[in-house]
Amino acid sequence: MTVIVQPTGVTPADVIAVARDNARVEISPAALDAMATSRAIVDGIEASGKPVYGVSTGFGALANTSIAPERRAELQHALIRSHAAGIGAPMPREVVRAMMLLRVRSLALGRSGVRPILAQGLVDLLNHDITPWAPEHGSLGASGDLAPLAHCAIVLLGEGTVLGKDGTRTSGAEALHSAGLQPLELAAKEGLALINGTDGMLGMLLLAIADAGHLFAMADVTAALAIEAMLGSERPFLPELHSIRPHPGQTASAANIHRLLQNSRIMDSHRDDLAHAVQDAYSMRCAPQVAGAARDTLDFVRQVADRELVSVVDNPVVLPDGRVESTGNFHGAPLGFAADYLAIAAAEVGAIAERRVDRLLDVTRSRDLPPFLTPDAGVNSGLMIAQYTAAGIVAENRRLAAPASVDSLPTSGMQEDHVSMGWAATKKLRTVLDNLTSLLAVELLSAVRGIQLRAPLQPSPAGQAAVAAVEPFAGVPGPDLYLAPVLEQTREVVAGAALRGAIEDAVGPLR
Repeated sequence: MTVIVQPTGVTPADVIAVARDNARVEISPAALDAMATSRAIVDGIEASGKPVYGVSTGFGALANTSIAPERRAELQHALIRSHAAGIGAPMPREVVRAMMLLRVRSLALGRSGVRPILAQGLVDLLNHDITPWAPEHGSLGASGDLAPLAHCAIVLLGEGTVLGKDGTRTSGAEALHSAGLQPLELAAKEGLALINGTDGMLGMLLLAIADAGHLFAMADVTAALAIEAMLGSERPFLPELHSIRPHPGQTASAANIHRLLQNSRIMDSHRDDLAHAVQDAYSMRCAPQVAGAARDTLDFVRQVADRELVSVVDNPVVLPDGRVESTGNFHGAPLGFAADYLAIAAAEVGAIAERRVDRLLDVTRSRDLPPFLTPDAGVNSGLMIAQYTAAGIVAENRRLAAPASVDSLPTSGMQEDHVSMGWAATKKLRTVLDNLTSLLAVELLSAVRGIQLRAPLQPSPAGQAAVAAVEPFAGVPGPDLYLAPVLEQTREVVAGAALRGAIEDAVGPLR
């Protein structure tokens, strides 16, 4: 696959393809023309001697410091070196690749006043699989992701370091040489254009959106399986009960769960039992209200990301009429707010899943399942400690759900006196979603154990698919297993597409 960067930008699917699937990148002729046109404007302004921020002046609190023409290229190189000031572990390869593609997108919009060779330099890094070493700490989300982007830009200069495929740190100069690439010499404004913007935040948000969309569908799957294992009722998920509260996400989630519970001998076994519980617990009955609200939150976050994907976030910007104007479009508040909102939603999807796990394992509430889902409780502890693990993760997610975007620390001599913390918000969102994967894995394993223990009753097609996916490595209920590897493999089932695909083949597409 090849992603073509147009002057109108790229799509979310493009970002995922480049970040995760190593898609090749090319810049369209129209985008090259747009960059050349805006560069001609900057060249004219520089020749005129007119003071312009970042072209003939210093940066941040040094904006009133005039830079002599003969030192303006030096200014851009110094900017990259000084701003590549991050610290900590390297950001994952997929984040850095997404960030670089989005910086190419930003330059290709033709509002940054850079030569096309600059965008091509980033494309060359992507196509030669060169991943700059971008530390996790350094961005405040305004003026965009300065430090992380500077760590990407410095490799273009033949400096800095890159992240090797084996996780080692190697020289940027050596990486360029090995790929047959030459270091770039920056012209006026180009250093600033390489680092000013929301590309790191947006890249992480787009990756998170893709992950959350899959996990929220899988949350419906694990909820339905747990309800089936606990002899719950399908009636709370009838469509007429959700049409009277028409939240779109709730309607979709309820429809999924209802469909997943059909054609089950386990469900049939108690359908006409008048002694059966009249109402299930909230963690069962209200599953679509929680997961559905998370889906609606995700829809809002998608709208924010889609707007940002067509936005000019550089500063200053070169307008078609020849003006160069300072903006605040690099401020990450829209992305920070969205990421914090989605983190709250994802944390609660995990929290209600853990409550169903606890109910499945509790002999007083699981409707005749054995304690901790082991047929020989006492000698064996079954999934007891798996629920401890889930409870600890829920607690961590609740801490991470505290918003980052309400914080702000002034920087740059009070010139940048309000920052978004959008980098922190999107970074912790990814942790929340990784934790949600683990929580759904515990629920999936617990639900499969419960369904296995209902034998000889045949489960739903979804239950059959889940047992077929998990049983090969988890076995059947019996003596205790070394549980950590089982949980890790169950995580892979939740994160992957195979189980969802098998279920959709059996019951139709999930909404």
